[in-house]
Amino acid sequence: MARSLLWLVSIFSTFSIAYCIDDKCAACNAVAAELEIQLSKEKPRNHLDMRHRLDSKGQRQGKVIDYRMSELRAVELLDGLCEKMQDYTLEKIDSSRQEWIKVDNWDILTIDKQEAKAYSKDISSYCGRLLEETEDELTELIKQGSIKGGDVSKVLCQDLSKHCSSLSGSHLVDTDDDDDEL
Repeated sequence: MARSLLWLVSIFSTFSIAYCIDDKCAACNAVAAELEIQLSKEKPRNHLDMRHRLDSKGQRQGKVIDYRMSELRAVELLDGLCEKMQDYTLEKIDSSRQEWIKVDNWDILTIDKQEAKAYSKDISSYCGRLLEETEDELTELIKQGSIKGGDVSKVLCQDLSKHCSSLSGSHLVDTDDDDDEL
């Protein structure tokens, strides 16, 4: 009895994860939206002074790096992003559509809270896999200043991960079967 219950729970969990991240484009757009929020919250910072050594004449040696082009900025933007995705869940819009939403107050949710929390863990895990796959390129684009508010979704979901088609917007489901591990 316990073994069959455990088997049933594992099957349900597998289908639940596969179902909620079925629309990789929508999940990617949710991650991109959170990164957009982080970009908009960014405060102007001074350059990074890396001149910590003195030469034989007592002059400081090293570089002064523009913060906006630094690896530190990229790390600060991406660090903790997937933990923030635990504030998201999947909401049913109608019988055929669902959408990732940011939850400000879990107590006032109208959907099953246990299911909503499971979805939040799923998108957080998806975010981790997405960043693992795209982090190097994304970091370089951030350092180059190529990622600005408003175009994160296009860069992350169309150009880098290819989870969204560029034909008619970023809300199309990726039907490419060779990238199913995300």
